[in-house]
Amino acid sequence: MRVRELTIDDLDDAWELGRFAFGSSQERAPSTSVEVPGMTRYGAFDDTGRLVGKAVDLHHDQWWSGRAVAAADVAGVAVAPEARGRGVARALLTALLAGAHERGAAISALYPTVAAPYRACGWEAAGVLRTVDLATAALPRHLPASHLTVRAGTPADLDAVAALYERVTRHRNGMLTRRGKLFDFFAADAKLPGDGITLVEDDGDLVGYATWQRGRGYGADSVLTVDEALATTADAARELVGVLGSWASVAPTLRLCPLDGDAVSVHLPLEAARDHERDLWMHRPVDVVRAVGERGWPAHARGVVDFHLTDALAEWNTGTWRLAVADGEAELTRLDGEADLRLNVCGFALLYAGAAGARSVAQAGLLHTVGVEPDALDLLGAGGPAQLLDYF
Repeated sequence: MRVRELTIDDLDDAWELGRFAFGSSQERAPSTSVEVPGMTRYGAFDDTGRLVGKAVDLHHDQWWSGRAVAAADVAGVAVAPEARGRGVARALLTALLAGAHERGAAISALYPTVAAPYRACGWEAAGVLRTVDLATAALPRHLPASHLTVRAGTPADLDAVAALYERVTRHRNGMLTRRGKLFDFFAADAKLPGDGITLVEDDGDLVGYATWQRGRGYGADSVLTVDEALATTADAARELVGVLGSWASVAPTLRLCPLDGDAVSVHLPLEAARDHERDLWMHRPVDVVRAVGERGWPAHARGVVDFHLTDALAEWNTGTWRLAVADGEAELTRLDGEADLRLNVCGFALLYAGAAGARSVAQAGLLHTVGVEPDALDLLGAGGPAQLLDYF
């Protein structure tokens, strides 16, 4: 088996492989037949030259406490049925990590169809993208605020929408920046996402928006899908929720992905929400030095801890390290010798993403201690849990 980057000549076979693997429509998106900037496609070929596996490295950036960290987010992993169970996916992911490391990526996220193969390659479950259904009529009623303007958005408003998204997300962990060549490529047509955008403005400044898809019908099973609803003030959030609630007579169900603890979510009756879909996502470091040094850290976090890390697929991460955190900065320095805390790369992923504490990681067998308590490694998870709003 040989793994290499795909060329234009390989894209027809790659599309067919993905179509069969994921049961996709025969209608082909234009991006599947052209080179796309900000995307590296890998293929695995058998000894006859047949494409038997593929994977895509998406050149995203993720926000981590105010700083953009280069990511190699993984999508489109597929293996031909005749080649499954023969190490094709592992070979693809090994090549993808090496290529991502060479181009400067620090971290990686993916949405698995099955977690075990990715866990064996160093990714670990770190969160869930949750889509919920709410009874539209249950949304709190709100009288329009006289100092706010509500209007329909146009393509000319998309830059302002992107800027508001950034104000909401940049100080969180894990959220995509939605910057870079890949996003520029797909935004080049300047079309509205979905069926429409509702904007809330305060004296001409955008303070909230909701992007939505109307769906079909107006009966008991009609659904208004809100792809995103974000606001930077409580008044704007109440205004958005009031507008969404006005759909109750023709769309009894409101479907959306809530962002934990944001301005809009605190005005939603989430106690009555029903899960529509739950998409597990996994995380791992590509380069631990960059992952630590390029992100922001809480100003109150301070400390030093030594640990040994094992990473079977990315040998540049394996070794003994000293983590030093102070004044919103952190550094990882390689040391000689061993350490009393011995961490598996999956444990690193859990701690870094704030998905688990050191004691839980130790109980899971991903952190082993030699005569010391594991708590010092909680320093690696300072900053709270990560969350994703984008599916890829």
